[in-house]
Amino acid sequence: MSLAGFLLLLLTAVFMAVANLWIKNGIAQAGGFTPSVSGLLQLLRQPALVAGLLLVGIAGLLWFRILATQKLSTCYPLFVSLTYALITVGSFYFLHERISIQKLVGLVVIIIGITTVARG
Repeated sequence: MSLAGFLLLLLTAVFMAVANLWIKNGIAQAGGFTPSVSGLLQLLRQPALVAGLLLVGIAGLLWFRILATQKLSTCYPLFVSLTYALITVGSFYFLHERISIQKLVGLVVIIIGITTVARG
């Protein structure tokens, strides 16, 4: 994977992680979510949720470019791993979620895997 490809993939993973944090925040601001028309309308009134959905769309467009220029067998595992790690760290800092020792060990293993896949 080229440096430019990796940087685009990293940007896409950051966008997806931020989008998920914003969506989670928007759902919390709405008081949760009940699968109904009124529940959906309540969510759509939350700026954080709407911004998160827009960011998912932008990340999707970037992902199209990655798929057009990179090997799927390399970029998809990197994308999923990076997104998982970024969301876990972001959840800790911004949503004040706890991270267990087991999860920390798993993140270290994932980061080692990301490094290994990116070099291959």
